[in-house]
Amino acid sequence: MDFDILPARETVRPGRRDAILADPGFGVHFTDHMVTMRWTEGSGWHDARLEPYGSFTLDPATSVFHYGQELFEGMKAYRQDNGAIVLFRPEVNAARFNASARRMAMPEMPQEVFVRALELLVTQDRDWVPTTPGTSLYLRPFMIATQRSLGFSHPSTSYLFCVIASPAAAYFGGGATPRALTVWLSEDYSRAAPGGTGFAKVGGNYGGALAASRQATEQGCDQVVWLDSGERTWVEEMGGMNLFFVHAPQGARPRVMTPELTGTLLPGVTRDSLLKLAPTLGIDAGEGRISTAQWREQCASGELTETFACGTAAVMAPVGRVRGVSGGWTIGGGEPGPVTLRLREELLGIQYGLRPDPFSWVHKIC
Repeated sequence: MDFDILPARETVRPGRRDAILADPGFGVHFTDHMVTMRWTEGSGWHDARLEPYGSFTLDPATSVFHYGQELFEGMKAYRQDNGAIVLFRPEVNAARFNASARRMAMPEMPQEVFVRALELLVTQDRDWVPTTPGTSLYLRPFMIATQRSLGFSHPSTSYLFCVIASPAAAYFGGGATPRALTVWLSEDYSRAAPGGTGFAKVGGNYGGALAASRQATEQGCDQVVWLDSGERTWVEEMGGMNLFFVHAPQGARPRVMTPELTGTLLPGVTRDSLLKLAPTLGIDAGEGRISTAQWREQCASGELTETFACGTAAVMAPVGRVRGVSGGWTIGGGEPGPVTLRLREELLGIQYGLRPDPFSWVHKIC
């Protein structure tokens, strides 16, 4: 598919851009351009273009407003140590984008077109990719239903795809040693149920999580931990991130476990990467399940020594303490543990070009 290139007439002054890149925050500032593409029934994907970043005009009856037919992805472009700008496993994001599209009865997009859209935007706005260690350019591809209709008998007959970009600092703060988070076990709310949209990256999963997130904040916690919707016993994931549990008692070979994919958890790109990367570092890795009681008991006995969350935005975030209505507990010493930090160092090293890339995950753009 050919893209029309319509560069912005005016861009942010270099001095202003440099000031933003020195302290970008997360999702606050946006680059000069975006990519858009349309899909209509009978014509498929068309009108692909790179154009100046700007607002959309949508009819009040546009179906996305009323029935939530939309989805998105999250990924990053990194400026490596040698100056190259790269993506990390974009084909996996493309596959997950299409899995979400199938669940939401929306059109799929060819992988090569998805990746090309990312390449065009990052190349055009490459001056927006930060250089400070730990920073990146966050990319947000998304798709919305655009049919003007209040009828609910069929999916929309038209869609808009868009990619925007935002320079980003570390989600929970930077530094070689990230701070350990305190998390809240949510027993009043559920994130997803079997047969639902838990595995898809759709806005409803996140909008429905805000009440629980607010409850976590009120309890002095950084994030919420979701339990299964049936028994309210089994740990699933944290906020918008996957969880890993580290078993590394003294003298034993370290082992990491993450809750298995049941259709209610997001199949994270970072999650999958760590399951593949850990064994190359002498760390056993696998999927399983763990109850809140087991989590607490294994921390008390010293069998479970660390817990961390992972995702594109935050990369890896150590969890030091757990709170809930029935009390709480500390994981290990309440600080980031050596297995967490080792995995984090290796993953970031691959993304920023400081470590070998044994799985050919890095996709060079320019």
